[in-house]
Amino acid sequence: MKQVTAIIKPHKLEDVREALSQVGIQGITASEVKGFGRQKGHTELYRGAEYKVEFLPKVKLDIAIDADQLDQVVEAIIKSAKTDKIGDGKIFVTNLEQVFRIRTGETGNEAL
Repeated sequence: MKQVTAIIKPHKLEDVREALSQVGIQGITASEVKGFGRQKGHTELYRGAEYKVEFLPKVKLDIAIDADQLDQVVEAIIKSAKTDKIGDGKIFVTNLEQVFRIRTGETGNEAL
C-alpha cells in the first residue's frame, strides 16, 4: 500500500479529482495549505501599497492506494495539475504499513 501526497494549485483541484476518479480512485482528502518553494511568493498591490506574499495558497491531497495503482495515480495527477508554470507542485509517495477502516474493522487493502 502507498500514500500519495500531492501539493497542487487550488484552481486545479477539480481537474485532478476528475482525473483520479477516471482511474478508479474513490477517496481523497484535500486540505487548504500555504507554502513556497522556488516560486518564493510574489508581490501584490493593495490600496496603492505593494506588499510581498511569501506563503502561497496550495491544496494538499492525501490518497491511500494499492501499490498496483501508483503509476496510474501519479500520471493522472501530473497530467491534470500541470500548467507548465512555476509552482505547479510536487508529489510525494510513501509506504503505508497498515490501514484500518473504523466502521467495519477491515484492515489492509480491504480497508482502502
